[in-house]
Amino acid sequence: MRYAVVIPTIGRACLADCLNALERSRGPEPDEIVVVDDRPGGGPPLDVPGTVVRSGGRGPAAARNTGWRITTAPWVAFLDDDVRVTETWREDLRRDLENASPETGGIQGRVTVPLSDGRRPTDWERGTAGLADAWWITADMAYRRDALVETGGFDERFPRAFREDADMALRTMDAGWVLTKGERRTVHPVRAASRWASLRAQAGNADDALMRAVHGPGWHSRARADPGRRGRHLAITAAGALAAGLTVAGRPRAGALAGAAALAGIAEFAAARVAPGPRTRDEVLTMAATSALIPPMATWHWLRGLATTRGERAWPGPAKAVLFDRDGTLVHDVPYNGDPEKVEPVPDAASAVRLARDAGVRVGVVSNQSGVARGLITEDDVQRVNKRVDELLGPFDTWQVCPHDGGCACRKPAPGLVFQAAAALGVRPDECVLIGDIGSDVAAARAAGARSVLVPTAETLESECRGARVAGSLTEAVRFALGERR
Repeated sequence: MRYAVVIPTIGRACLADCLNALERSRGPEPDEIVVVDDRPGGGPPLDVPGTVVRSGGRGPAAARNTGWRITTAPWVAFLDDDVRVTETWREDLRRDLENASPETGGIQGRVTVPLSDGRRPTDWERGTAGLADAWWITADMAYRRDALVETGGFDERFPRAFREDADMALRTMDAGWVLTKGERRTVHPVRAASRWASLRAQAGNADDALMRAVHGPGWHSRARADPGRRGRHLAITAAGALAAGLTVAGRPRAGALAGAAALAGIAEFAAARVAPGPRTRDEVLTMAATSALIPPMATWHWLRGLATTRGERAWPGPAKAVLFDRDGTLVHDVPYNGDPEKVEPVPDAASAVRLARDAGVRVGVVSNQSGVARGLITEDDVQRVNKRVDELLGPFDTWQVCPHDGGCACRKPAPGLVFQAAAALGVRPDECVLIGDIGSDVAAARAAGARSVLVPTAETLESECRGARVAGSLTEAVRFALGERR
């Protein structure tokens, strides 16, 4: 089983321990190890083994995308830079991948968090220990490359290491893939943190708002995520604001009652955090101070998130270019056709292409024409047929044709035509959606890193539909490309 390893980092010292543990592990070596330097502003090059690329300090989601898109292996294992894989991790990963069904899009590793012996864990340590029971966390998560391509990878609107993993999991399952837990194991030590770390963590409430906008109010249960105490934080903040308002309005007794309710909520919150901890003087003071500040901070970030994420769509949003296969997709398939008079568009081809154009999306055609190499038609014949398609449906912004009969980099399922079309249109391959009628269209798109939609015909094999995104019509396929259908 071929796989690559991608590790985003901000240059922490723990990266060396992570890479050393990976090197010591027994089992098949990865095709490649990609370390993604996500330090804001760059810095001196990282002196580590493997390939190092920079992602510009845009957060772990964007860093992971930067990493996996330069790999070629069919599986990509994501690790955080502060984990330590076990001595048998590579062998265990091999078994996880070999046991994966064709429908499996991702396999999570089993994470353990060692805690200090002889004392109760602090609030921060308990929070980290919760990773052991979390689902779909990218501390150790292997995704099938096809699943990453078809979902557009991680949503780069998530700027923190929070919820971007749950979003990726939900979109993967929405695309028809299955997620499972494997048997490999990884250790996640508790890193040092300041006493105010819980306050900075409240920015994650804005990420929850984005999750709600994209996946609906029931996303917590689907992602198996704990909704937390936000409701109580909102109530405490509301009571505190009401107390201040009533006091300013000259109603001190009513204000005092509202203030007492807010203080009671804060006290309950602090007690719930202190009780399971070490109860040292420093821990109690930290819990008391942060418990008073967390509710208003959580409320602020939640409201800010609701205001800024309203109407957001699931990642990656509309394509910038739609690429169509020609024969069997735009026009009825006439084998080795060199006669423009035989060109007949499929019933909804004109409306589908017009829909894309009206949305401001570039359109192109990528077509295998092996009849040229076989001597059945000439390149002039191909050009005349393409011109007729342009007259009936176009003009298209680019035509990319492979005249070969194999052994080249452009004949689908090879990705060459997709690369050429994207370059001609001035977009990245991952900003394209390729619409075709057979499996080689899907394979070419995935090999190039582009999404795809299959519109089956009588010539489409049932096996080609498995694991592919299937639309009932060309128009429906374009609507997916435009982000109007999931």
